[in-house]
Amino acid sequence: MKNFWQKIEKPFFVLAPMYDVTDEAFRAMFVKYSKKSKQGSWPLVLFTEFVSADGLVSKAGQLKLLRELYFTEEEHPIVAQIFGARPENIEKATKLIKELGFDGVDINMGCPDKTIEKQGAGAGLIKKPELAKEIILAAKRGAGLMPVSIKTRLGYNKINLPWLKTILETKPAAMTVHLRTRKEMSLSVAHWEIFPEIVQMAKSAGVIIIGNGDVVEVSKGLVKSRESGADGIMIGRGAFGRPWLFSKTKTKLAPRECLEIMKEQTEKFWELYGPTTTNQKLFGGHQKNFAIMKKHFKAYASGFPGSSDLRVRLMSASNPKEVKKILEKEKISQ
Repeated sequence: MKNFWQKIEKPFFVLAPMYDVTDEAFRAMFVKYSKKSKQGSWPLVLFTEFVSADGLVSKAGQLKLLRELYFTEEEHPIVAQIFGARPENIEKATKLIKELGFDGVDINMGCPDKTIEKQGAGAGLIKKPELAKEIILAAKRGAGLMPVSIKTRLGYNKINLPWLKTILETKPAAMTVHLRTRKEMSLSVAHWEIFPEIVQMAKSAGVIIIGNGDVVEVSKGLVKSRESGADGIMIGRGAFGRPWLFSKTKTKLAPRECLEIMKEQTEKFWELYGPTTTNQKLFGGHQKNFAIMKKHFKAYASGFPGSSDLRVRLMSASNPKEVKKILEKEKISQ
């Protein structure tokens, strides 16, 4: 298996892995409106939402969690993100991911969620660098030639460059750094001023380096990449409600176009994760709560006259038919 991280055109962009967000319905919109845009697209890597390695290797959890790892051929290159604190399960989960045909596996070492940290995973690993190294090496054993990457933060309570050096010692294929500490969550300004130093550390180790934090536009990402020397830029919150974001010419769509894409994503979500024959066939009836779509409604229905009232009505919808009915009553001229 080729290391796509080395071959992808640079600078590239990454759609951030976000829990209950970057499912296949969401990613499919980026395939259609960014990757397959007639205007061309910036090089783009897609990630799944993160999945528990412990759950993936258990009989009880595997079938349900495989739902989160469903992807289509059009999504390549695509990386599966996992979390966990048991090297043996990380190795087994990585083997499974390789068998599923992913282009890479990413280990989450930055999630600040307390339930994840209680397991010793996510940002909790920043406080256990030796265990973090064991986990990366275990993933490499399971991955074979499939590249292993890491997503982490600058540190736990304070900026901790030795932590990043520890990760780089294991020679992951790529490393994404969310330029805040765990303590800062997403509340402070991202520390792009120190990223050039981190970039040099990574490049000296032969590791692809990706920056993340406060970038919501491709244009800003290109500037950050040029200023820091980063190979890639990861965008998360800025991608909500904007699946055309990585298209080379589309910067903004008219409200009506946005709402049509929203409806399309809603229908795709329902087909995959609702009470449908597709869901039964693919995932054995393991559905997702339709309420997950509400965060997308909020993003799509924004910034035009009457959008706040529309959002209120959309929040009451419980299926695509109700969404369609609400939109049909809207009088949006543009």
